[in-house]
Amino acid sequence: MNGQHATGHGVRRCMPFCAFGLAIVAMVLLAAGPLGWRLGWWHFRFAFSTLMPWSGYCGIAAVVAAVLALAVGRRLHNRRQVAIGAFAFVVGALIAYVPWHYEEMRGTVPSIDDITTDWVNPPQFQAVLPVRKAADANSVDYKGTKVSDLQRKAYPDIAPLNLNIPPPQAFARALAVAERMEWTIVASDAAAGQIEASQSSRWFGFTDDIVVRITPTDSGSRIDMRSESRYGRGDFGVNAARIRKYLAALQDAAKGG
Repeated sequence: MNGQHATGHGVRRCMPFCAFGLAIVAMVLLAAGPLGWRLGWWHFRFAFSTLMPWSGYCGIAAVVAAVLALAVGRRLHNRRQVAIGAFAFVVGALIAYVPWHYEEMRGTVPSIDDITTDWVNPPQFQAVLPVRKAADANSVDYKGTKVSDLQRKAYPDIAPLNLNIPPPQAFARALAVAERMEWTIVASDAAAGQIEASQSSRWFGFTDDIVVRITPTDSGSRIDMRSESRYGRGDFGVNAARIRKYLAALQDAAKGG
């Protein structure tokens, strides 16, 4: 009986450290995905399909172990065990949320990586083409109705922006807004009415390329935009969100005079 009691006591003492260890493993796996991709150790698909799910599994395991540690710690009035269990619970839950969130997003947005305000005549990339070719990025050839039908259904609000100002003024404001968005401006041609830029995500460092086109209309200027990812078949809605944010900021800037 004494041996069984000692064993049970040892398990109870180890439980918070087990939860803590699982939480740390979950953190390492989640951080290793983008780090390895940035350093060229593995493909980003390995990070998304293997490392991220396993970080979630470890996070869930940490939460379960933490709940047990908290229950035992409170019963034994062991503040240290409760503190370690609480830390493991919070970290494990946060880490488990990340892959769950991405999986949820995957189910709510279409698997496309090229969004534009003009499906018939999308703005064309030029200046970024050498960089994309060197990076072995996705093709910039627009895939027509295969993409536009999915975009129309998922993002019906993505449309051109019409401004009641002449093209030169619209171009100047479009460029100023792009710079405020902290994009990397690759090229800007006032005569052609076109701006090309890129933006990288903070976590994985995924780069999306952007082209803004300004054309004259009877009442002023029309702003069209295209945002396309360099890698992957889906963008988790990032490109559509970027277009919305940019056009809204540009509209506000135009109203401000």
